[in-house]
Amino acid sequence: MDYNDHHVKQAAALVQSFVTITRTLTKFTKQNATSLGLTIQQMGILNTIYSSPDITLKEITEKLQLLKSTVSISVEDLVHLDLVERKTSEEDRRAIRLKLTPAGQELSKKSCQNALSYRAMSLALENLPDEDIQFLVRIHNELLNNLQNCKF
Repeated sequence: MDYNDHHVKQAAALVQSFVTITRTLTKFTKQNATSLGLTIQQMGILNTIYSSPDITLKEITEKLQLLKSTVSISVEDLVHLDLVERKTSEEDRRAIRLKLTPAGQELSKKSCQNALSYRAMSLALENLPDEDIQFLVRIHNELLNNLQNCKF
């Protein structure tokens, strides 16, 4: 790869921009999770169960694109914290369905109310015209689609 090539330089600048934005938003998300006594993964799982009651471990793994072992350990911790309940699926005895306890529902609501990354992004977008924001979202979606279709 020729690092003096104009296209390579553009790609490197864009990758660095995405990495920096991701780190900044992750920092805000981590602050939110920590303020609730959770890890980022636990908060993500809690909020996923809140939005999709009776979801399975496998569905959470797919939705959050996390390793099965990460989800299993985090769910185990959430069960011990009395935030999540497990129940065996009536349709498929091998599947475990998850639902929030009342304490889990309350914590998930607090997490959503305190979503620092969303608040920070809202503030960052405040002075941009709606057309620019829509354009940015469209371009990001196209980039994501193109990246997902890359085959090496």
